[in-house]
Amino acid sequence: MKNMPLVIEPEQLEQQLGRDGLLVVDLCKPETFAKGHIPAAVHLDYSQIVRLNKPRMGLLPDATSLGNIFSGIGLTPKTQVVAYDDEGGGRAARFLWTLDTVGHKKGALLNGGLFSWANEGHSLEITAHHPVQSEYPVNITDAPLASRDYILSHLNDPGVVLWDSRSPQEYSGKKKFAERGGHIPGAINIDWFEVMDKSRNMRLKSEMDLRALLEGKGITADKTVITYCQTHHRSALTYFVLKVLGYPNIKGYPGSWSDWGNSPDTPIEA
Repeated sequence: MKNMPLVIEPEQLEQQLGRDGLLVVDLCKPETFAKGHIPAAVHLDYSQIVRLNKPRMGLLPDATSLGNIFSGIGLTPKTQVVAYDDEGGGRAARFLWTLDTVGHKKGALLNGGLFSWANEGHSLEITAHHPVQSEYPVNITDAPLASRDYILSHLNDPGVVLWDSRSPQEYSGKKKFAERGGHIPGAINIDWFEVMDKSRNMRLKSEMDLRALLEGKGITADKTVITYCQTHHRSALTYFVLKVLGYPNIKGYPGSWSDWGNSPDTPIEA
């Protein structure tokens, strides 16, 4: 099937349900999925797509693990994926970012996720679907990835900007969820909630509003933009926003502050 737009509305998805080559992936909490989900959606537990090496969280799993995960949900390189969750898009966007790291070209976000789907009268089902096992070959590409070393080597690069997607309290160090608090030097703070429109069932804000928000803070498309939060969960959504806006050079930092803030020799501002 033809590639969908990066962001799809509930009524558009409803028209596509049941088509060959479409896989709807539910990243809601398991109890939410059990109470009702989009018809034929396959559930994927968020914990499967992140690797832990405490105190570092939200790391990218290795290629073998990703291959097993993707194969287990019936994914193939030609599958059109639509991902959604029940929290505004963070988990779904982390899955879509993970697809980017393996070069999967067909990934879309359901705008508003379960909020828009259920609150606007679209049908839900409780039957759990078990897809046919596939064989997904995984090769991880560095393009969507920013490592600690990469960031350290670009701290004074005027062509690189860091977007800290955490709360202002985390950014300032008043709230600390790692050994050290604060932010990466030079990072610009825009809370991930700022990209959501709560009045429209947690959809993304309009492209015009998002572009004005970012450009007003100096996050412009002529720069390489690196997004991070505490574990690259919230910042996966802000990474996806940049992709929707057509920013050509974007990266996510797996591990994020749980990596940077737990490293004894990384520079920090507060």
